[in-house]
Parts: sequence; structure tokens; C-alpha cells
Amino acid sequence: MGIYSFKLPDIGEGVVEGEVVAWHVEIGATVKEDDPVLDVMTDKATVTIPCPVDGTVRTRRGNVGEILPVGQTCITFEVEGEGNSTGEEEESEPVVEESAPEKKSKTKAVTPPAPSSRGGNSKPLASPAVRRRAKEEGLDLSKVSGSGPAGRITHEDLDDWKDAGSPVAAAGHGPREAKVGTTEIPVVGLRRKIAEQMHKSYSNIAHFSYFEDVDVTNLEELRQHLNSTRPEGAPKLTYLPFIMQALVKALSERPECNAHYDDEREVIIRHEAINLGIATQTERGLYVPVVKNVEAMDLWQTAAEMGRVTNAAKSGDASLEELSGSTFTITSLGKMGGTGATPIINHPEVGILGVHNASDSAVVRDGNIVIRRIMKLSSSWDHRVVDGFDGAMLVQILKNYLEHPATIFM
Repeated sequence: MGIYSFKLPDIGEGVVEGEVVAWHVEIGATVKEDDPVLDVMTDKATVTIPCPVDGTVRTRRGNVGEILPVGQTCITFEVEGEGNSTGEEEESEPVVEESAPEKKSKTKAVTPPAPSSRGGNSKPLASPAVRRRAKEEGLDLSKVSGSGPAGRITHEDLDDWKDAGSPVAAAGHGPREAKVGTTEIPVVGLRRKIAEQMHKSYSNIAHFSYFEDVDVTNLEELRQHLNSTRPEGAPKLTYLPFIMQALVKALSERPECNAHYDDEREVIIRHEAINLGIATQTERGLYVPVVKNVEAMDLWQTAAEMGRVTNAAKSGDASLEELSGSTFTITSLGKMGGTGATPIINHPEVGILGVHNASDSAVVRDGNIVIRRIMKLSSSWDHRVVDGFDGAMLVQILKNYLEHPATIFM
């Protein structure tokens, strides 16, 4: 028998380190080649590292939340044959995660699990599917301890809670209980990357914001018509593909807004390609998949590609390539609406557009009160690069295209 030492591999795009966000194997586990062993978070995405050999896990290095440099031994295996280890990896005691969330054992408890210690104002962490099931089965998520990352409640947690003979706490029934305690949630993985990116952006960029109302009544009529006559297999159109195509024209007229600012070199880099990042909320946090070269697409292609990359982000299948390279970002608040927001720029870009929902509103036209469909737009700009006039002009140009949608295609 021999020892095989596996070092954190180079996963491309200049990545020199990664954060351990999950282990898929335990000490003593028998594994096969290509089995998943750990998940590593880079600056762009979470990557699952496969097992390089058949063997038995002997040691593993790196707690959840710990940063590992590329090239450091992260796991060793006992394998048939000589292996590849020189023995140097055994000189220092490996750091083995003992308290990180692991997949729960299938062994059922004989007594009800201890209730969660969440505070009264802390919402239990769970996916929409878990929440829906809990509601259907009358389970109070606040009483269930989660075994997933950061205490997230899983379907297995619900199974164990029920199998242990817990009381069913249907929503709205029984006396209300006073709650005490708090829950500490480690800022690791994607949450840490979001925090770092937002801090870097807001600390380095001199933000200014600009708001506008857009009359999308005519755009809504066009959207409804195109959806009712769309080609077979074509995606249903939301407002975003129209906005993306209108941005292609607007950014072409205001190229200073389709740029990156290199802080270290103090250089503005204007891009010919228009690569639009689409801020996408997922169960794992906020991702920004990118629709590349929107200037080369028609409306239907834009809608299809936007759907493809955002679905990949939601399912966790988005590649590093699909999560990098944006030159301008759109963040949609969708049905949440709101009257305004101050979106934080996706560094090193110089602008971001926030899209709110469209709703029927009473407005004055030619001295008369009429009902029109109004969409609110919010934008933020890097004032080091984009003057107030330039940012406002970009939004006004976009407004003009959206209010006269035929001009988007001329």
C-alpha cells in the first residue's frame, strides 16, 4: 500500500487560491476516481474538485472557510501500489474539519433533535422547496436544526425531525412562544466573496446614482404581440431582452459607460464588445452570469442566452467563463418593485442599471390624467470616470429607446 498526496489544482483564469466551502468525503471513506471530494470557491465560482485516484481517505487539510493556495496538499489517500507521497506531507499535522456541516447520517434519532437556537428575528435558512414542504406538512422551521452550510435546513433535516417523533407545529396554531438565543453564521464561501466585492467596490468607487421613470406602455404592447406570435421553441420575452438590446444602442452612443477602470494603473479601458452581466439571486447567494457580445444578437437570441446563463447560475452549473467578462451589469428587482435603489457597481465596471417592475400608474399627458405603464430605473456610476451628465445621458437615451421600442431595431 502507498500514500497518494493530492494538491489543490490550478483551476484556470489566474486563480492562485481557493476557499474550502464543503467536503464531500470523510476520513476513512473509500473513494473512486472522479468522485467529488471537495468544493472550492474562487473569485468567480464554486468548483467541485474530483478524486484523482481509487483509494481510502487518510487525511484532509482545510476547514470550511479556510483559504488554500494552489499547489498545497489538501487530501491524502491510501492506495494500492507505491503512491506518489515523499512523506513530507506527514511532517505537519493535517487540519481536519470537525465542526463543519457535513451530510447527515441516515441513522435515525431516538429522541427529538434539540430545537434551533435562532433568535426571534432570525429567519431559518432553507431553500424554497424545503419551505414549501414544511408548510404543506405543518412543520415549524424555527424548531428544526439545520445541518447544511451556515445552518441551512435540508430535506433530510425535516425527515429526521419527523422520524424522531417531534410535535407538528402548524403555522398559526397553538400558543405563541417567546424565543431566546442567537445564531452565528460564518461568513464563508460565496457570502464572503460577495462581502469582499461589495466592500472593494463601495470603498474604491465614488458612486453617484440617477433615477428615471420610463413609460413602457408601447413596449408592453409589442412584448405581448411578440409573445403571442413567437416562433416555436422561442423563449417567452420579459422586459430584460428589450432593455439589453436598447442598452446595446445606448452604450454604443455613450462608450464611456461601457468600460472598466483599472485602479492600480489609473487607466480607463473602453470595451468594443457589450457583455452584460445579469445579477441573479440563487439559493447559494448572488451570482452575475454574463451574456457575451449582445451587440451580435437579435432579440430572441438575447432572451435565449440570458435564460441559459441565469439558469446555469441558479442550478450551480455555470462555468468560470460564464461568470466573468462583463462590461456592464443589470440588476433586476423584478416583482419586488420599489420606488428606487442605489445599486453598487460591479467592480471594475463603471456603471450599473437597476430595473424595477412596471405597473399601471396615473400620469398627466397633454393636461389629462391617463393610465400608463411606468417602469422605474435606478442607476449608479463611477464618478471618477463617468461625469453626471454622461450617466444621465445614457439613461435618457435608454429611456427614449424603450418608450419608442421600434427604434431599438432600426
